Formats: sequence, C-alpha cells, structure tokens
Amino acid sequence: MKKLWTILLYAILVILAAITLTPLVWMVSASLMPTGGANTFPPTFIPKEVTFEHYLSLFTRLNLARYLFNSAFLAVAVTLISLVVNSMAGYAFAKFRFSGRNSIFKLLLSSMVIPAQVTMLPLFLMLNKMGVINSYVGVIIPGMASVYGIFLVRQFAQSIPDSLIEAARIDGATDFRIYWTLILPLCKPVLITLAIITFMGTWNDFLWPLIVMTDDSMYTLPVAIANLSLEHVQDVELMMAGSVITIAPVLILFAAVQKYYISGIMAGGVKGE
Repeated sequence: MKKLWTILLYAILVILAAITLTPLVWMVSASLMPTGGANTFPPTFIPKEVTFEHYLSLFTRLNLARYLFNSAFLAVAVTLISLVVNSMAGYAFAKFRFSGRNSIFKLLLSSMVIPAQVTMLPLFLMLNKMGVINSYVGVIIPGMASVYGIFLVRQFAQSIPDSLIEAARIDGATDFRIYWTLILPLCKPVLITLAIITFMGTWNDFLWPLIVMTDDSMYTLPVAIANLSLEHVQDVELMMAGSVITIAPVLILFAAVQKYYISGIMAGGVKGE
C-alpha cells in the first residue's frame, strides 16, 4: 500500500511538472518558428522549420544587446552592494549590543507588511530631489538593502558562536576585520541564497525601472520587451524569442546554484533569540 501511494505521489508530481513546463517549452519552440508559425490551434510544440531569424533580428534591428547589458549591469551591481549592506546590518543586529536594537529590528520587520507599490511615490520624489531619476543610480539605491535580506543574515549570524568573535577580538582583530575575514566566510551559504534572490528580483523587475527610466537606451529587458510587444503585437515568434532571452539567464543561474539556495534557506531558518 505504501509503495502504491509513493507511485501515485510521483505520478502527480510528474503531471504538475509537465503542466508547469508546457508554456516554457512552447515559448522556446515558438521562438524558433518562422513568422506566423506559432499562430496555429492547437499549438505546435515542434517547429516544422527551425530558424534563428527572430533572435538575430532582436540583436541587429532592435538593439536588444543594449537592454541585455542594462539588466546584467543593474542586477550585478544591486546584488553586490546589497550583499555588503545586508550582511553588515544583519551581523550588527545579531552580535552587537546597542540601545533599542530589538525595537528597531521589530520596526523593520513590521515594514514588510507594507506593499512595495505604496512606497514608490515617496521614493520617486526623494530620488527626484537627489537628481538621480533616469539613471542607473535611481534603480540601484532602492535595492541596496532589504528587510528580508537583513533578517536572513541576522538569523544565520545568530548561530555563529560568540566565542569565535571574542577570540578574534583578544587576538587584536578590529570589528571590520572580524566581519570581513570571519563572519562573511561563515555566512557563505545564506549570502549565496540572498545573492540569488536579489539577482533574480532585480533582473525580473519591471515596474520600478519603468518608473525611473525615461531614456529608451537605459531600459532593462522586461521594460524593453514590453515596449516591443506594443510595436510588434502580431509578431508572436519575435516576442517569444525576446522572452527566452529574458528568462534564460535566471533559469540557468538557478539551476546551477539551486543546492546552495536550498541549503541557505534551511540555514537561514535558525531560531533567533
């Protein structure tokens, strides 16, 4: 009976996986079809003729390489900066003793219930006064730190024995040296997880770059593809090719480091004080 339930469970998982992958498979297939080849019903999953003309058109005629660079640069920059800021803040909340520490941390956690869309208008007005609208900086600043990132690092850092930090201080290490040479290497699993989450979130972000960027040449991939879909609404194959280019990097990244992602999530679940 137990074996039967196991087989049934795996069968259900296979069916759900197939349902989930079907749109992705069709998207890749449609991107390789000649113009008009995807406009059939029922949908065709195997192209009768394979062509890469739509990918070539995206990079030659529609300048998608520029948008690809914008997305890659912003995703990498935001990820690297946020790792430093979130790890510093998380470590401070976990191991430093200062007045109002717990109250400040609880206040930060309470802000997670506020929808991001609510803060976009005041954030835009602040950045506008700073003169960073329509610039990379305008996209990077809001992603420099996140409450979730601080929480994740704090939970993990609390599992690091205080004796290690005290031993380093006795040896004459400064607080920054302890953070850089001791805390960061020990927090590697959770930092990899945070890097994946931040990179994917920045790469896929559509609304904020759309609000901040006014120059077409500074658009990210999601914004550029959305604009192209308005101009080429009937060119399904071209849009599918653009979608493949947009999601392929994050899918490859996640597939390559998924084991670190899972271990980091599990490690970040350490019970805090």
